Amino acid sequence: MRADAARNLEQVLTTGARMLAVDPSASITAIAVEAGVDRRTVYRRFASRDDLLSAVYQARLDAIEAAIEAARLTEAPVAVALHRYVEGIIEVNRTWPVDLARMKAVPDVRERRQRAVTTVDAFLHRAAGEGLLKPGMPDGWAGVVLGNLLHSAARELPTLSTAQAADVVVSTFLSGFGA
Repeated sequence: MRADAARNLEQVLTTGARMLAVDPSASITAIAVEAGVDRRTVYRRFASRDDLLSAVYQARLDAIEAAIEAARLTEAPVAVALHRYVEGIIEVNRTWPVDLARMKAVPDVRERRQRAVTTVDAFLHRAAGEGLLKPGMPDGWAGVVLGNLLHSAARELPTLSTAQAADVVVSTFLSGFGA
C-alpha cells in the first residue's frame, strides 16, 4: 500500500472509530468528510458501515495486542509491566474508542479479545503471586476493575498525557488491589 493510501486508511479508521463510538448511525460520507478524504475513497475500501466497523475492531485489537507485547507482561518486572500495559491501553482507548458491547457481539472479535483478556489475567495472577497485588480476590476481578479504570481514564482524563493518566490509573488500581 502506498504511504498516502496507508495514511488515508488510518485516518478513516481512527475517525470512524471516534464517530461511530459517539453515533453508531454515522454515515460513511460524514466519516469521509471528517477524515478529510473523498467518500469514494472510503467506499472503495469498505462496502458498508458494518465493514468499516469491522475494520475498526480489527485495528483496535491489533493495537491492544501490540500494547500487550510492548509491556512484556511475562518478562518485565511486574510493576514496570503494569505501567507499560496501562499506558499502552490508555493510548489504544484514546485512539480507538468503540462501543465495547457492540464489539463483543461480533464472534471472531470476541474470541480474539478474549485471548488478550486471558493474557492480562495471567499477568495479574503473576502480579499477585509476586506480591504486588493482594491475594484472595475473586478470580478475574482485578482484570475487570483494571479494564474499567482504563476506559474511564481514556474518557475522563483527556487533558493528562498518556503517561500521567497511566500514573493515576496504576495508583488507583494499586490502592484497591495492592498488597
